[in-house]
Amino acid sequence: MKKLWQKWVVVLSVVTMSFLLTACGGMPIKNVSNSSVSISIDKKEQVKKAIKTAGASLGWIVKEIDENTLEATLMLRKHVAIITIPYSEKEYSLLYKSSENLKYDAKKNTIHKNYNSWITNLDRNIQIQLSSL
Repeated sequence: MKKLWQKWVVVLSVVTMSFLLTACGGMPIKNVSNSSVSISIDKKEQVKKAIKTAGASLGWIVKEIDENTLEATLMLRKHVAIITIPYSEKEYSLLYKSSENLKYDAKKNTIHKNYNSWITNLDRNIQIQLSSL
């Protein structure tokens, strides 16, 4: 009976450790590359405004790097995500730049799963802003 109990303790320990290691691991980083601006826009400024408005509505701080690139920073509690946003009148991208306290692993190209949700929400809000132009 004691050996059976010991086996169950070992199995339970292995399962628990596997779960904890999986939970601590990251997800592949989601980048949005060359997302099409689905409506006909004459000026790149309209795309920039849509990106800034969408970002601000979600708490991103968006600043201009040059005439074709924005940088957005999201700070939530102790977590920081920074992305680069190249854009034109026809498309934009949301590209990982750096982060703090998000378990970023450069070798595996992984990050905390919440990062991908933030990028998905930002992309969706940009599309909403663009469709209202």
